[in-house]
Order: sequence, then C-alpha cells, then structure tokens
Amino acid sequence: MRTYIGGNQAVSDTDFIELALGTPVELWLGVDGESEMERAARLDAARDILADNPQMADEVIRIAATAIEEHAPELFNVVPMARPASRSRRIRKGAAA
Repeated sequence: MRTYIGGNQAVSDTDFIELALGTPVELWLGVDGESEMERAARLDAARDILADNPQMADEVIRIAATAIEEHAPELFNVVPMARPASRSRRIRKGAAA
C-alpha cells in the first residue's frame, strides 16, 4: 500500500513525518557533529517557522499522540511480564530493639 501526502509519496517513516510536518526532521532534532553556528542557525529557522505557524506545535503534538496511540505496542515493545512467586513473610513476635 502506498501513502501519499499532498501529492508526495511517503516511502519511509522519515518521509511520512517530514511530509506531515512540512519540514525536515533534522530542523527540529539537529544532526550529529553540527557546529555551534549551524545549531544557532537551525534554531533560528525553527523559531521563524513556529512564529509564522503558531498552530504547528499543537499539530505536531496531535500527530505524535495519534502515532503513539495507534502503534504503542510496536513503539515500546510492550511485553507482559510474569509476576514473581510471592514469598511468605515470617511473622516475628516481640518488640524490635
């Protein structure tokens, strides 16, 4: 099954996120080895985008919440754990010193 967003095909998870947000993921998360100048420029661009699109933060939260709700078992690899056998407690009589 193919997924299209705004006429563009999303091939990978990253493509889907970028097309849904309208920006590259690296803009928000950064890249390994970026310099302080590159980081400052990236953060300035991100601030400008948020200033121009004040609803974007709410939209991103909605997308993330929907993804977590729909894919929680796969995302968190949730496996029920067996409960350990309960240990019987010794009852001590008398006052503790």
